Amino acid sequence: MTTLLEFAALGLGLGAVYIGLSTGLLLVYRATGIINFAQGAMAMWGAYVFARVQDDGELVLPIGTIWFPEPPGTAVALLVGLANAVVLGVLAHYLVFRPVRRAPALAQVVVSIGLMVALQALAVIRFGPNSIQVESILPTGSIELLGATVPLRELTMVAIMIVLAAAVWAYLRLTASGRATRAASENERGAVLMGFSPDRLALIALVLASLVSTMAVVMGGSLTGLSPANYTLLVVPALAVVLIARLESIGLAVAGAIGLGIIQSELSLLATRSWWPQWAQSGLDQVLPFLLVMIILFAFGKRLPARGSLQSVRLPDVVVPRFVPWKAALLVGIAVACLVFFTPSYRFGLTTSLIIAILALSYVVITGYLGQISLAQSAFAGAAGFALSKLTTAWDVPFPIAIVVCATLAAALGMLVALPAFRIRGVQLAIVTIAAALAIERFVFDNYSLTPPTGNPIGRPTLFGIDFAIREGRNLARLEFSLMVLAILVLMVLLFVRIARGDTGRAFLAVRANERAAASVGIDVRRTKLIGFGLSAFIAGVAGCLIGYSRGELSAESFSVVVGLSVLAVAYLGGITSFGGALVAGVLGPLGLVYTALHSVFDMGNAYPLITGIGLILTAVLNPSGIAGETRHQVEWVKRKLRSGRAAPPAAADAAPAPVPAEKPRETTGV
Repeated sequence: MTTLLEFAALGLGLGAVYIGLSTGLLLVYRATGIINFAQGAMAMWGAYVFARVQDDGELVLPIGTIWFPEPPGTAVALLVGLANAVVLGVLAHYLVFRPVRRAPALAQVVVSIGLMVALQALAVIRFGPNSIQVESILPTGSIELLGATVPLRELTMVAIMIVLAAAVWAYLRLTASGRATRAASENERGAVLMGFSPDRLALIALVLASLVSTMAVVMGGSLTGLSPANYTLLVVPALAVVLIARLESIGLAVAGAIGLGIIQSELSLLATRSWWPQWAQSGLDQVLPFLLVMIILFAFGKRLPARGSLQSVRLPDVVVPRFVPWKAALLVGIAVACLVFFTPSYRFGLTTSLIIAILALSYVVITGYLGQISLAQSAFAGAAGFALSKLTTAWDVPFPIAIVVCATLAAALGMLVALPAFRIRGVQLAIVTIAAALAIERFVFDNYSLTPPTGNPIGRPTLFGIDFAIREGRNLARLEFSLMVLAILVLMVLLFVRIARGDTGRAFLAVRANERAAASVGIDVRRTKLIGFGLSAFIAGVAGCLIGYSRGELSAESFSVVVGLSVLAVAYLGGITSFGGALVAGVLGPLGLVYTALHSVFDMGNAYPLITGIGLILTAVLNPSGIAGETRHQVEWVKRKLRSGRAAPPAAADAAPAPVPAEKPRETTGV
């Protein structure tokens, strides 16, 4: 009993961090209607600044550094860190969230993910990828409570965060701006008519959220150290806490945060017991937030409050794809020529681009066509990849049967994750899928009982006596493997075109536009969603198998949540509504052709994720249709100009211009 009490007290520290992050999430949602997936990354930046100023007097800015004559005291360092949090909140409001406040949920999700990816990459560049220790600003003694030794630091942390959460509650309840924020969350038009500015209210909320969250991470960093990956993804359990609070109650958020922190701490204690199953000793603490999210959204998903807004913007148009043989042959011919004549490093980069294009195509299916925001595609790819390791090494399942079996397994997993989509969509579904992805990563991929630390080798793919392995001797990028990947990409694109042009594709677009309207005309919405999730997960599984073959041996880092979000970034940047966008995403993807070319000229280091994060934000704000969509629009504009020029007869300057012929309807479905 004493040990249980001591571990419960240790869990208070984690609960205090959850209080800060969940309070910030709730504030931003009430003011803007946006779930800020970058809340943990924003808080992490201010904490890093505090730690560096406190340690050696170095004020690290995104660009440049300012040195204090000598390291200032803890109070000054804390003020500097919180000041950075304020500046970051202001910049995030004006540059990221304000432009998309009335945009579709997809754009709001991707800008916050873009900010998260960019801030994490910037933290790695400026502070390094490894965890750093943070000196505690709180007393480090202990007290005796019910016979147990309870650390004073954790008790002080949770007390401070409860006070700050109470201050946020008082702001929302007792101040004019707070009451206006609550009113605007119900009816933004009414708040405007009463003389309040939603933009100003959102700015105040973002600044307060940054301050409260940063304070929590500053104190939490003294317990676990600061790491870019860990604190960025702490937003996932904080999202579970926000759902416990039903997106509106500060009190429930505080109680849920403390309870979740204590339960996770107790699970870490139980995992050390001899009777505890070995397969459940790792990652179970991340499964708990996923289960909480699933239960809450299943029970209350349709009754969770939504924020009223003045207007909304349509999702980008979807172009129904057409198969044009000569264009396909030209593209394949160019790809084959490049693979043949490229040097090994560029051939490997192009091969990686082809694989990423397949993974990006899965985003096109589930998000671009079906309108469901899934952040778990990397988990589906990883499940297929690790299954491939087992099938090819333990059971000698031959190629390509192994790919089909593993991709089918990924499809089954995708259909399982799709079950919450029967009741929810949009941002809530994004929360479910990112929680599922993190749970799968920590509980399966990082679990040494399931994926041994010695490595997960993959057998060589052979067919009809031809060896398609990527390596042989000193040749690290064999042409046979690259051509095999190209052939599989062509098959996946043809499969996508066939489905998109058929009844299933039209059902996808109908569900994307309006689920109730789709159901009213006889479309089985649940069946359509299951097919969409299964198909996208199957395509992601194929990509995961090819990633495995290209590596020869798999690790969890190949399929982390951050990797999946990076692929989503380039998929949205390329164009989330067309397979052409997936091809562009492959070229731009991490370790792809553009990365290889830039890395050969410049030392990119960790700058490429920063570039993709910023590019994702700019695309969501300025050009939602992506590079492929904008290119298509420009080509159509040129064609219209050429047609109108040919239609105009040669005449004198004073002659009336000939009418422009009617444009042939595009095969476009506007949603």
